Amino acid sequence: MMYKSYLKNVKFDQYFLKNKNIAKKIVQNLSIKNYEVIVEVGPGLGILTKYLLKLKKKNILKNFFIIEIDKKLSIFIKKIFFIPDENIINKNFLKWNPKEIPLYNFAIIGNFPYSISSKILFHILKYHNYIPECIGMFQKEFVERIISKKGKKYGILSVLIQSFYDIEYIFTVKKNSFSPISKVDSSVISLKRKKQKISHLEKKLLFKCVKIAFNQRRKKLKNSLQLMNIKNLHKISFLNNRAEELSVNEFIKLIKEIKI
Repeated sequence: MMYKSYLKNVKFDQYFLKNKNIAKKIVQNLSIKNYEVIVEVGPGLGILTKYLLKLKKKNILKNFFIIEIDKKLSIFIKKIFFIPDENIINKNFLKWNPKEIPLYNFAIIGNFPYSISSKILFHILKYHNYIPECIGMFQKEFVERIISKKGKKYGILSVLIQSFYDIEYIFTVKKNSFSPISKVDSSVISLKRKKQKISHLEKKLLFKCVKIAFNQRRKKLKNSLQLMNIKNLHKISFLNNRAEELSVNEFIKLIKEIKI
């Protein structure tokens, strides 16, 4: 009732997870080993926040922060959970730089807004050196695309996420687990950063190659990548294939071999 009375006059373009067992399961899938800080993105009414606070009370977590773009929800979270102002970041996650706090080794967790799922993952990729793990809920159809290995669903984000993170499909969340009831099923996934090192220059090159290749996905790579003026293009195998036919490892091999 407290939730309803507080939010009675507030409008949100968002679906809120209401199943506490699912929320608890999401938090339990965090592997808190190499970091002591968690950042929760878009806490909504705090269904995950509740279980994160329990980790902090048990001294499993050193600290955690909340990023919430909506000022009224930020106030609500602070009021319900007595979270200090310095731990609530009232900001658009897509414009947030972890060095502002500063944070350099932390996990991200959230029931992410489906309308900006791609942008959220691109922002995580931008700071992947700081983020060893992410546990998140996305639209099921979106997840099916980013875990694809080849074919029509396989695309730019599939290759880039899989280049930097190992993806684990944890479980499916049915539409009636939300309030209001969602129009689609959702999926919870885990991203764990790979040990394989990709330098800053290689990362920039990979982003460029993958985007060019998939923006002309019907062309063979030897034709689409001509735009990049690659000097030793003729020496690289598998360039008679199209982007959707190349594995993630082949894209990484490509950027480690080419010369601009």
